[in-house]
Amino acid sequence: MVRRREGGGVGGSADGYGAEAEARAPGNRTVVLGVLASTAVVLLAQAGTGTSARLVLLLVFLPALLAGLGTLAQTIAVSVWVAVVVAVSTVLFPPTSLEARAGTLVAVLGAEAALVALCARRMGRERQLFRMRQSAVALQRQLLRPLPVLTPDVQVFGLYRPVEEDAMVGGDLYDVADTPYGTRVLVGDVQGKGLPAIGAGFAVLSAFREAAFREAALTAVADSLEAAVQRHNAYAAQAGESERFVTATVLGLERGPEVQAVNCGHLAPYLLRRGRVETVDLAAGVPLGLAELAGEVRTVQWFALPEDGVLVLLTDGITEAQDRDGEFYPVEEGLTALGTTAASLLPQALDGAARHWSGGRRRDDVTVLSLRRTTP
Repeated sequence: MVRRREGGGVGGSADGYGAEAEARAPGNRTVVLGVLASTAVVLLAQAGTGTSARLVLLLVFLPALLAGLGTLAQTIAVSVWVAVVVAVSTVLFPPTSLEARAGTLVAVLGAEAALVALCARRMGRERQLFRMRQSAVALQRQLLRPLPVLTPDVQVFGLYRPVEEDAMVGGDLYDVADTPYGTRVLVGDVQGKGLPAIGAGFAVLSAFREAAFREAALTAVADSLEAAVQRHNAYAAQAGESERFVTATVLGLERGPEVQAVNCGHLAPYLLRRGRVETVDLAAGVPLGLAELAGEVRTVQWFALPEDGVLVLLTDGITEAQDRDGEFYPVEEGLTALGTTAASLLPQALDGAARHWSGGRRRDDVTVLSLRRTTP
């Protein structure tokens, strides 16, 4: 039987929309210093050019900028400040007529009211997207198995982190099944993001959870996943939705050093042993959903996983992490630096290294699994 322990394998953010919005918006100190500096420059230019210039009206661009980037409170506060500055400037540098003076104040107040309304509308839409994203993340977490998973053949540790900075979650998936044919492990990534990607991932997971116990041959398991993606795409086409493909690797492990693998266009695993890292040489194959178009027949490949080795499976959330210069994260170098890290801590350590490389910017889900043989 598969034994599961609840832990930190599936991570996520519990912060609400307000905290997320404040983290994205410019800091209050930055806003205050920027507004004061801009006001000083404009007023000095106004004083130097004489009473006929209306340069103070340029300050209206400050709440306009915050309406698109800042919080509602920041937009309101800066709008009030700009209104006061314009009113004082109108007294110190009056227009030629009282009507012009009143028209200036009315125009500024009307523009700022419109900007505050636009900011409120923007934040309302962002709040709605946040709730949709949180619902999608919660659904995806329910579909994925908690980690770690321990079987008689292998210990599987891991981390799944959805990309919560984007409008929608991605389509990473994984599973572990303790079957009469040994332990079967699946890791994959659905093309695209959002609920449609989760739907395709659910189709693959459902097929794996049946075929892993039913099929003796690992190629038959992969064929079942292929058929599941094809059926999902047929329903999607009928509904007018985009068809999708899924990259995946299916592993079969039993007692002994050998591992069976069927690779369907997914990233090759890495093997860590005695401080050294090497890429497991697996032919890529074609992704699930495209085998019929390519005319490909799935085949089993073999490689060794010694008792003192750790096998690392991951998705492109790690490999496509980029620094400020656009350089991708060097996974092999990163794993070499983590060569002495315990298998149970390796997924979190690798994710932390990739996030440090990218400065915390993430564009896709992150899934990392580390496998080692179960010792008697």
